[in-house]
Amino acid sequence: MVETSYLIALGSNRRHGRHGAPAKVVQAAIGTLGDLGTVERVSRIRTTPALGPAGRAFANAAVRLRTDLDPEELLDALKAIEREYGRRPGRRWGARVLDLDIILWSEGARGGPGLIVPHPEYRNRRFVLDPLADIAPDWVDPLTGATVRQSLYRLGRLAPVDRALRRS
Repeated sequence: MVETSYLIALGSNRRHGRHGAPAKVVQAAIGTLGDLGTVERVSRIRTTPALGPAGRAFANAAVRLRTDLDPEELLDALKAIEREYGRRPGRRWGARVLDLDIILWSEGARGGPGLIVPHPEYRNRRFVLDPLADIAPDWVDPLTGATVRQSLYRLGRLAPVDRALRRS
């Protein structure tokens, strides 16, 4: 299979028994992603407020991963890593040891049960766009034609009410 690139978002807001605080969890997970291919770029790790009922602040980052896995295989591998780090099924928006999401794929858009690429909400989430802009500011969203940088700029220019309407 031909190698392709993915932009992966990482987040944590719970301590891990071995890795420690959320930023350390994200750092360790970045190393684990290297088992799936080549980690080409890594954003800095940011602390961001929790969205929804998660409560605690998150450590967020993004990586550019080059791998020969197709999107469904990569999603399965990411979910397995989350489980290795102690993630358990729970309520949406809840606290989590590790969250890994495929945001964009170099081959364009993909949809199916359990997987939609580009991630449907990333354009509305500064905690995803900021790290993506560190590593791939000129990556073009295949659905909108906007770069990551343009999406970040647009999100910053929208009033809070406009952001809420975009999510509807």
